[in-house]
Amino acid sequence: MRDAFIHTLTELAPQHPELLLLTGDLGFAVFNEYIAQFPRQFLNVGVAEQNMAGLAAGLALEGHTVFTYSIGNFPTLRCLEQIRNDICYHGANVKIVCIGGGMSYGPVGFSHHATEDLAILRSLPNMLVLSPGDLWEATEAARYLVSHRGPAYLRLDKSYAPATAQRDEAFRPGSIRTVREGSDVTLAATGGILGEALQAADILAGQGIFCRVLSVHTIKPLDTDTLAAAASETGGIVSIEEHAVDGGLGGAIAEALMEAGAFPPFFVRMGLRNTFSSVVGSQQYLRKVYSLDAAAIARAVATKRRVAVAAFA
Repeated sequence: MRDAFIHTLTELAPQHPELLLLTGDLGFAVFNEYIAQFPRQFLNVGVAEQNMAGLAAGLALEGHTVFTYSIGNFPTLRCLEQIRNDICYHGANVKIVCIGGGMSYGPVGFSHHATEDLAILRSLPNMLVLSPGDLWEATEAARYLVSHRGPAYLRLDKSYAPATAQRDEAFRPGSIRTVREGSDVTLAATGGILGEALQAADILAGQGIFCRVLSVHTIKPLDTDTLAAAASETGGIVSIEEHAVDGGLGGAIAEALMEAGAFPPFFVRMGLRNTFSSVVGSQQYLRKVYSLDAAAIARAVATKRRVAVAAFA
């Protein structure tokens, strides 16, 4: 996803001289082509993410479209006060880019994991929150943000789902994509873990359980209509995120459905529950440890559906 993002910026920069890319002293291998072509549209601020956020706000208020770039929690939680006070309060045209969403940087430990960011960033006024699930969504999200005015957060994963876009499909921020049809259960996933949701749907199909799979690439604003339709048309909703369940995708879906008066037969949130991702290992290994891989998702869905069906029998 990182490569899809920077390739898109490199493609669009000539038509957008106001565009600036700021990095916190990383990403140079992937930035080489961009820097070579647009040295005046790039700035390395060093290991100083709070300063980067404040500088980005000032540049944006002078007319620039500014992207800040770093890994895990560094461009978000480390400089949350500057994002809140300098960027969001002023409606500054700053796009915060996190690479390594969720547990992408598994081997370097929880300090480099981003597992609370969606909950925190979506709570900020004026903030658009995008969390693409495959390379097409990542490319289209980046393309959209170049022209979008105002604060935004782009959460990029190391992993990504197989291509899900249909021919001539248009990317619509704020609109959930249905990437697989089904009527038994809805799997609503955000980020690269969409790939695990699709694999889980394959496993469940072999058991006669046919899942509707949703790619929730926009966390804020959230597409309540598609979620409400899933609540009424399928046998239950399962949210799947490489993130804490508190305030993340699952929390956002629950809030939206309650306010809309749409109540699915059952609702399950899959993610981290009141814990840090403190185990060290690859992203795939950590998904298995925290019951977020395809097999665990399929088991949880099958168990919950059996209970729900029995209750309504």
